[in-house]
Amino acid sequence: MVKVFIDGAPIEVPAGSSALQACEAAGKEIPRFCYHERLSVAGNCRMCLVEVVNAPKPVASCGFPVGEGMQILTDTEKVRRARRAVMEFLLINHPLDCPICDQGGECDLQDQAYGYGSGVSRYEEEKRAVTDKNLGPLVKTVMTRCIQCTRCVRFCTEIAGTPELGAVSRGENLEITTYVEKALTSELSGNLIDICPVGALTSKPGAFQARPWELKKTDAIDVMDAVGTNIVMQVRGGEVKRIVPRVNDEVNEEWLSDKGRFSVDGLKHRRLDRPWVRVHGKRQAVSWQDAFVAVAKRLEGVAGDRIGAIAGDLCDAESMTALRDLMSALGSENIDCRQDGAIYDLSDRARYTFASGIVGIEDADALLIVGAVPRHDAPVLNARIRKRYLAAGRGGFPIGVIGAQPSDPTWGYEAVGDGPAALNGLLDGSNPFAAVLKAAKKPMIILGHGALTRKDASAIQSSVWKLAEEVGAVGPDWNGFNILHTAASRVAGLDLGFLPGKGGRSVAGMLKGGVEVLWLLGADEFPVGEIGPDTFVIYQGHHGDAAAARADVILPGAAYTEKSGTWVNTEGRVQQSFQAVFPPGEAREDWRILRAFSDVVGYRLPYDTIESLRARMASINPVFAGGVALAGTGQAAQGGEIDGAEPFRVPVQSYYLTNPISRASETMAECARVYGPVAAIAAE
Repeated sequence: MVKVFIDGAPIEVPAGSSALQACEAAGKEIPRFCYHERLSVAGNCRMCLVEVVNAPKPVASCGFPVGEGMQILTDTEKVRRARRAVMEFLLINHPLDCPICDQGGECDLQDQAYGYGSGVSRYEEEKRAVTDKNLGPLVKTVMTRCIQCTRCVRFCTEIAGTPELGAVSRGENLEITTYVEKALTSELSGNLIDICPVGALTSKPGAFQARPWELKKTDAIDVMDAVGTNIVMQVRGGEVKRIVPRVNDEVNEEWLSDKGRFSVDGLKHRRLDRPWVRVHGKRQAVSWQDAFVAVAKRLEGVAGDRIGAIAGDLCDAESMTALRDLMSALGSENIDCRQDGAIYDLSDRARYTFASGIVGIEDADALLIVGAVPRHDAPVLNARIRKRYLAAGRGGFPIGVIGAQPSDPTWGYEAVGDGPAALNGLLDGSNPFAAVLKAAKKPMIILGHGALTRKDASAIQSSVWKLAEEVGAVGPDWNGFNILHTAASRVAGLDLGFLPGKGGRSVAGMLKGGVEVLWLLGADEFPVGEIGPDTFVIYQGHHGDAAAARADVILPGAAYTEKSGTWVNTEGRVQQSFQAVFPPGEAREDWRILRAFSDVVGYRLPYDTIESLRARMASINPVFAGGVALAGTGQAAQGGEIDGAEPFRVPVQSYYLTNPISRASETMAECARVYGPVAAIAAE
C-alpha cells in the first residue's frame, strides 16, 4: 500500500494506482471523458487534470501513478482554470445540438460543461463537420459530436474482440471510423452506446423515442440467453422503451448482448392478448372461463399418462412450478423442460451448471471448449473469456476447441478436433493439448449443447467428466467442469425436477401421438410439426409463434417484462426480476393462469400469492430460498458408445432469432438479414 495525501487528507491505496483512482478512493469526483474503469488508459481528453505538489504543471490523473507521500490537490484555482480550458477546447467544434440529441439528459459532456463550461466562446471560425458513419442496424452515429475520447475504439478492441473501429488522419482531421465502411459484427456492439460520453453513438432503433427523465426504471434479468445478465427496463407510457445493463461484477460486469438490448421491439409485435379456442377447425376469441371449460372438458376421461407438458426456454421458475404441480395432480409424469432433447448428468447440481461460476473464468489457466460456441451461445460470457485471454498475454491462456467456431471467436485457440473422437486422444494422452491441461493448476472445461443434444450425449459427458478428473479440473479446491446453457429457463427447470418422472415421456416421446393432450408453456423451439394430428394442444404463451399456430386452445401469458419472476442462470445463480409493465389486453401472469385453471378442473393448487408459490419452490429445492442445492437429484451420465464420426453441430443456428420475442422483433430480423445465419459464419 502507498500513502498519499488528497487535498491534505491521508489515504492508503494499492501500489501502482493512478492519481485518479486515489482521488476516487478519497471520495473526490474527478471529471473525465476518455477514462473508463474497464478499458485501458488513453489519457487523451485531459479533463481529469489535477495538481501535484512540486509538479511543474497539472497532470492527467488517469495515467499518473501515485508515489509514497505524494500530495494531490483536486480543486485549486489552477486546476479549475485548466479544466475550463480543456472544456473550451472540446466545445470548439461540438454542434451544441442538445435539444435533438438522444444523449441529452445523460450526457457526460453536458454534465461537465455545466460545471466547467463558459457562456461564451472566443472562437469565431466555422465549426468542423464530420460525415456520419454507417455502423449497421443497431448503432446510430452523429460523428460531429465526437470528442475523440477513443472509448469506442478500445471497447471494440479489448472487450468485444472485434477491432473494427479506429482513428484515421491527425489533428483537426482526425475521425473515428471503420476504415472500410461496413456494419459492426460484434454481438456486444450496443455497449458502445453506453460507454460513449457524448451523443456520437446512440441507439438507431430507439432514436427519438423518449428522454431519460421520462423513463421509469425497473430491475430485471435478461432472458435472451442463460447468462442471467442484470438489466434495467426503462418504461414510458406502459411500454418498455429501452433495456440497458446493470452492473454485476460476478455475472455480466456492465455489458449486455445486442439481442438482450435491441429485441425490445419484439415485445410489441405478434402478441397474444386474448384467449382463443378452435371450434370446428376455426379459432374463436372467447372468455377466460370458456377457454378453461374447453380445456377441462377435453381432459375429462383422459388418463394421466396420456397428458403431457413442455416448458419453453423463456419460462420463469414460478410458472414451471405451477405447471409441474398441475400435471402431478392430473396424474401425469410426462413433463419436460428440454425442448432441444439435451441429456444432462443429474447426479449432482455441479454437473449441470457452470460450476466454477462465470467469474471463475478469470482464475482458470487453461481452457477446453467442447461443443460450444461462446460468442453466439453467450456473448457476455465470451467477453469474460477474452478478458482472461488478454490478461494472460498471447499464449499465456491456452484454449483448445473441439467443434466448430466462428472465423473469429475473439480469442486465439488450438483446434483439437471437430467431434467427440478427439476426446479419446485427450484421454489417452496422444493429443498434445492433454499435456497442456495437465500442466495447468486450474484447468477448465466448458461443455456446450452441441455435444449435449446428441444421441451419444451421455457417453460424451461421461468421457468429459473422466477427462476433467484426470487433468485436475475437479477437486476439493477447484471445479472447472462447466455446462454452458443457452436457455434462460433450463437450470431452473432442472432444479425443480421439470423432467419426465417414472415411466414419463420426454419431448420426443410426447410427439407423434405420444399423448392425447399436450400443454405447451411458451414452448416453440422443438419440431412442432411432429405433434400428432389428433393431439389436443394447449398453448400458453405471449407470442403467436409456431406452437400457437398449431394450438387448439390459446391462453395468453405475460412476457418477462410483464411479471415478477425467478430465473436461474447457467452457473446456478438464483435471481429475481420485477414487473415493469402490465401484460396487453386480457393476458395474465402464467402462474396465475394455471392457478385459476386448477379450480375449474377440480385440482386446486395450494397457493394464492407469489410468496406462497415461492415457498413451494423452496420446498422442492432449497436453492430457491438461498439454501444449499440438492445433490444427487437424478441419474449419473452413463457411458455407452460415442459416435466419433459425427462432428458437433453449432448449438445456435441464428443468433438473432432464437426465441419468440426476437423473432417478432423487426430489429432482430434486420440484423439476421445483414449478418446472415450463424451456421454460415461458423463454416467459414
